[in-house]
Amino acid sequence: MTEPKVLVVGDTITDIIVMPEGPMVRGSDRRAIIRSKPGGSAANHAVWLGRLGMDVTFVSRVAAADLDKTAAYFASRNVDARLAADTELPSGVLISIVDSDGERSFLTDRGANLNLSAADLPTSLLDGVKLLVVSGYCLFTEGPRAAVSALLRGARERKIATAVDPASVGFLREVGPESFLKWTQGTGTIFANLDEALELTGSVDINLQMQTLGRFYDRVVLKRGVAGAAVGGRKGVALSMPAPLSDVIDTTGAGDAFAAAFLSSELKGQPLEACLKAGIAAGSEAVATIGGQPG
Repeated sequence: MTEPKVLVVGDTITDIIVMPEGPMVRGSDRRAIIRSKPGGSAANHAVWLGRLGMDVTFVSRVAAADLDKTAAYFASRNVDARLAADTELPSGVLISIVDSDGERSFLTDRGANLNLSAADLPTSLLDGVKLLVVSGYCLFTEGPRAAVSALLRGARERKIATAVDPASVGFLREVGPESFLKWTQGTGTIFANLDEALELTGSVDINLQMQTLGRFYDRVVLKRGVAGAAVGGRKGVALSMPAPLSDVIDTTGAGDAFAAAFLSSELKGQPLEACLKAGIAAGSEAVATIGGQPG
């Protein structure tokens, strides 16, 4: 039986992950573990979906010089990558500085991703698609936002399920929560972490967060880190589940793994409880390794 087709749109990034042994020493050295890993929130989603056996197409933009090796990488991960070659900008790079508890701070150069355009996203990409997943990074600059918004409208017109992940609380603050909600209103599902939900709603109360976001999205899924995850909407929390205790090495991509496993289970016809359980299990697996994509 053929798996439902999923289309993922967003950034391809190389993650430079820095895990210092202690606080930074201004003007001098600090020993650290430094690793270069494939990343980008949308790319992470796509690779996790491929690992879970889904029929996934990923659309992104990279430097022309990196096109062949990047396409080969995604092919090795069971992802059909439709990559546009950019002759102006380098491929995106992100520096992730990981604290001792696994939490991260980012320095982001989105590079070629900033030039994602309508030409990269023809409506033919939606043919046969059951689910469109969009990374919030696409919405934080004007050009990519216009292209992705048009694709979202096309998906809704075709009655294709849609999902969005805000992806960056820092960029959310720059554009303002009102703008993000306006741009993404009508999307079927939002996946938001604790900081993003707080920024979008102004509340720390999970029920109020659900009710507020439920005015804009059909379904709200909150990724709550060590507290697990919850699903709900206009009426508040419908289902909540804790996360198992696990050793946290690096939280990069844990939310992407969660969303991919949740959506994969749903597309395979699993009940909501099983989807939430699968998402939490994938997130727990992700935090136990360095980088945002499965090994």
